[in-house]
Amino acid sequence: MAQPTASPPISGVFTPNMTPLDAAGEIHEAELRRYVDWLIERGVHGLYPNGSTGEFTRFTSEERRRITQIICDQARGRVPVLAGAAEANVRETLRACEAYLECGARAVAIVSPIYYRLSPGAVYAYFREIGVNSPIDVTLYNIPRFASPIDVPTVQRLAELPRIVGIKDSSGDIAQMMRMMSAVKPHRPDFSFLAGWEPTMLPMLAMGCNGGTHATSGIVPELTRRLYELAIDGRLAEARPLQTQLTELFDRIVYGANFPEGIRAAVELRGFRLGASRQPVDPDQHIDREALRGVVNRLLDLAASA
Repeated sequence: MAQPTASPPISGVFTPNMTPLDAAGEIHEAELRRYVDWLIERGVHGLYPNGSTGEFTRFTSEERRRITQIICDQARGRVPVLAGAAEANVRETLRACEAYLECGARAVAIVSPIYYRLSPGAVYAYFREIGVNSPIDVTLYNIPRFASPIDVPTVQRLAELPRIVGIKDSSGDIAQMMRMMSAVKPHRPDFSFLAGWEPTMLPMLAMGCNGGTHATSGIVPELTRRLYELAIDGRLAEARPLQTQLTELFDRIVYGANFPEGIRAAVELRGFRLGASRQPVDPDQHIDREALRGVVNRLLDLAASA
């Protein structure tokens, strides 16, 4: 297998942030910059534009590049940026990789091809083409609910490419992540394993994951940072109540409304103007903002007293 890369492993809590829109439905740059500062000031370890929470499919490729440029510029090197770079095909994805390198991103995250269900061999061929030709470090993004899954043998083979430096797994499958780590870590100790499913945050960290990309960190960054610190310090008894409360918030924002409308509502409770989604919403769908506010406030109280 390949020798470790020179850069340190990607680790910590990365926020897959939403992008504020103005009244015309365009990128609200000033509010996005304000949100970036707020997240960094509250302790997130990195930012993750153009993820699922960031509604990347609802922006054009040019807008995705602008979002990444704004975030990299506003971060000013204070935290690394892991930019979602998935496009419709390999050629466009590599162009995005080049653009995000120029923006100053630390690495990119790339999901398996969507729409077409591919075999493991085809998934490997897709990522190998990117891994061989990308000018920037690449993390794989496994989200089998929406895209072709990345299985353990495929991750093991792709880890032989020095440019592929990690995987974000949003399957919520703890056993599968353990198998991936067992297959890869002995040969690539620098390879990063990131969880992407809030209910598994504590167990994933406890078993040795490097961190995660968690939508709730865009709402209660104080809590996710605290949970991460307790987990890596081995203070699991103190971390469990935080994980329980975080899961309650996750369930309410993910299952209480069409994704990611619950997240939008929760971020707005923290004082940000995100605007209306470009996706027309169901007029019969109502988010109980007062109940959501109660969950958020309990989390903040718990984080403050921890």
